[in-house]
Amino acid sequence: MRHEKISQEASFDWKACGYLVSIVSVLFLGAAAFDKPNAPWWYYPALAIGMATSILGMAFRYMAHLHQKREMKRTKAEARSPRR
Repeated sequence: MRHEKISQEASFDWKACGYLVSIVSVLFLGAAAFDKPNAPWWYYPALAIGMATSILGMAFRYMAHLHQKREMKRTKAEARSPRR
């Protein structure tokens, strides 16, 4: 019986899903925090900046994840190729 590996490219990207869920949660938490009676003048700008930087941080981490996946793919391809 022959066993075949499922390629990494066909597998579900759990890390991307996790970052997407985190982004959605930031939006929901920000929406819940938005309705604050008698908020000081700095509250809404701080809330918006906090939400934006959190989402930006997740985007940066995901970009690093994609870069790492490309590097691993390139390294595996180099390891499989015949040496000259």
